[in-house]
Amino acid sequence: MSRPQDVADLVARARQGEHRAVARLISLVETDSAAGRALLRDVAARLAPYTGRAHVVGLTGPPGVGKSTSTSALVTALRRRGRRVGVIAVDPSSPFSGGALLGDRVRMGEHATDEGVFIRSMASRGHLGGLAWSTPQALRVLDAAGCDVVLVETVGVGQSEVEVVALADTTVVLLAPGMGDGVQAAKAGILEVADILAVNKADRDGARRTVRDLEYAIAMSEGGREHGTGWTRPVVSTVAVRGEGVDDLVAALDAHRVWLDETGARAVRRRARAAAEVEAIALEQVRVRIGDVRGAGALPGLADRVAAGELDPYRAADALLETALPAESP
Repeated sequence: MSRPQDVADLVARARQGEHRAVARLISLVETDSAAGRALLRDVAARLAPYTGRAHVVGLTGPPGVGKSTSTSALVTALRRRGRRVGVIAVDPSSPFSGGALLGDRVRMGEHATDEGVFIRSMASRGHLGGLAWSTPQALRVLDAAGCDVVLVETVGVGQSEVEVVALADTTVVLLAPGMGDGVQAAKAGILEVADILAVNKADRDGARRTVRDLEYAIAMSEGGREHGTGWTRPVVSTVAVRGEGVDDLVAALDAHRVWLDETGARAVRRRARAAAEVEAIALEQVRVRIGDVRGAGALPGLADRVAAGELDPYRAADALLETALPAESP
């Protein structure tokens, strides 16, 4: 276990862009233990003054659209522009080790020796919404380490990956020809999730129709999240495996970043992100304390009384919370 002085040294080295220090800090924020949670507080406190500069881009969409290929192509395009890039790729968990099933991005091996790129796979560990529990803290590490752009690629389990919207400044939804028309996309809520829509594998039959359908659905919709604020969600065609259209996607990302800053939308989103993160941490702390109470036997006794009809479940829940979170004496 690292000591406070070790954490301070790691943060200093990570801010200089040292990959090993960045990797160690992310490993620390992924630790799921009582001692690890205490250390996480120290890491978060030391990182806080150096965060808030990176442009956070979420990439999501159904399986098979080429998220990892698109992420790799975006890294290449951004590096050509001299930007430091971080990638957080959330994978399903191994049922045996609990680690990221696909490991450290075999699919992005071409960037492995680039000192201006940091790629980290994270295990979802059963956390729903397409992200891992520690993704926000890992993002903060990469931000403090000087990344200009942080790409967050979600698990790829379907259309329920909406947590990335709360985490990202800009959300890119990837689709592919043959995966449904614009009306179906609107029904699935994809249009409301996306700041930018990218139709990948645009060399396939039906790509132009998919683009037209999406543009029509956007025009006919009420504008989703940004209705009335001046941002028109673009539909970009790409063939990520060949790098085609990726420059157009980067241009759309840059345009959205400018729009966020000019309208103040970035500050609004980041305040909402901070509120959600604080709430999630508070709820997790309550869960941990209730787990401690459960281990002490309070919950089984309350459950017995509810089952016997001696106590209703609401008063039992109040009693459990009072035991787990006792009021401080005045």
